[in-house]
Amino acid sequence: MKKTLVLLFILLFTVASLFAAGKQETAKSSGKIGGTVSVLTVWGGNELEIFKNMIKPFEERTGIKVENQGTRDISAVLTTRLKAGNPPDIAGLPGPGQMIQFAKEGKLVDLGKFFDMNRMKKDYAQSWIDLGSVNGKLVGIFLKAAVKGPIWYSPEALKAEGIAIPKTWDELMTISKKLVSEGKTPWSIGLESGAASGWPGTDWIEDIMLRTAGPKKYVEWYKGKLAWTSPEVKKAWKMWGEIVANNKMVYGGKQYVLSTNFGQAVGPLFSNPPKAYFHHQATFIQSFIMKQFPNLKPVKDFNFFGFPQIDPKYGKAVEAAGDLFGMFNDTPQARAFIKYLSTAEAQEYWVKASSGISPNRSVPLSDYPDELSRNAAKILTGADIVAFDASDMMPSAMNQAFWSAIMSYVQDPSKLDSILAGLEKIRKEAY
Repeated sequence: MKKTLVLLFILLFTVASLFAAGKQETAKSSGKIGGTVSVLTVWGGNELEIFKNMIKPFEERTGIKVENQGTRDISAVLTTRLKAGNPPDIAGLPGPGQMIQFAKEGKLVDLGKFFDMNRMKKDYAQSWIDLGSVNGKLVGIFLKAAVKGPIWYSPEALKAEGIAIPKTWDELMTISKKLVSEGKTPWSIGLESGAASGWPGTDWIEDIMLRTAGPKKYVEWYKGKLAWTSPEVKKAWKMWGEIVANNKMVYGGKQYVLSTNFGQAVGPLFSNPPKAYFHHQATFIQSFIMKQFPNLKPVKDFNFFGFPQIDPKYGKAVEAAGDLFGMFNDTPQARAFIKYLSTAEAQEYWVKASSGISPNRSVPLSDYPDELSRNAAKILTGADIVAFDASDMMPSAMNQAFWSAIMSYVQDPSKLDSILAGLEKIRKEAY
């Protein structure tokens, strides 16, 4: 009896093994990998829907299930999971600054081990590859990009006021002061963004720094080699203060600025009559406008002009940002997915369904859904100076202190010197 049971067990085990091997061979012959890949992203709302649509063909083709976790505070969640030894396979990175930090700690996988670097160099400008590299190793890839600095407006509202598009900062300020003298409010600004509140103000400082101090000083600044108390940095804050420190310049005054979500702050431009005339925000705000005001048409009803020239030497400078991804666990599923993220196929979803700009040169301009998106792509590819978002290049502690300082400055601009002194103290600790 025992012998019979043993023989039966061996037979069942053999059949099960052959069945499993057959399944593996079928998967292999069909090109499917199977299994799962865990991903941590910041996306919600429309961006999450685009991401879901983007992964469908990947899942169907590979048999890999993409398990996404979304969080608005990706820096804190990712840091906590890394400390606990439980990182996601792939994650959106808070910025190149934190990417460098993770890479130096040995947390990120060298993508160059399995990427086709000839294809990467064909598809990506060297500057994007350099931004994703640490000590010569590719550890991050950019999925989509945005042009920072555009000034949004209603063409109808500006036409009614007889306002021509300003080419310089002085012209922009002259227009703004004229509107104030007529009892009108030129600007709408919103800084609220949960744990990251204040970041829209950092873009203002960066745009001004790039165009006044120039790209060399700009890089020194985000690398921690230029003091926050330096004349160059202080000048940028004071120039922004001409707008944000004057309650007559901004819709709703400082309380509106501090409490309004960045995605909602463009709304006052499209009320009737307009409550404000200008809004400074990256190109991704186009999708927010279209969601809030679905009847508005790009170019006809809303448009943008590039951040105006300050110093003619840096007249064609552009600040850019992008969604950057890194790999923390080296698995076949993670390799397949991060390679997919770098392709034109994946990035076309963002181009066609949002105001995202693809850093992949194989995505044709014809894929962009409207003239505004194409214009943004042309600005990014036509600039003679392209600088990455400075705060995203800073260490996490410096970046978060920068956000907080923006809120403090708007609350009380008279404390600028002490605010900059506080940032300088953080600089000495963070680098």
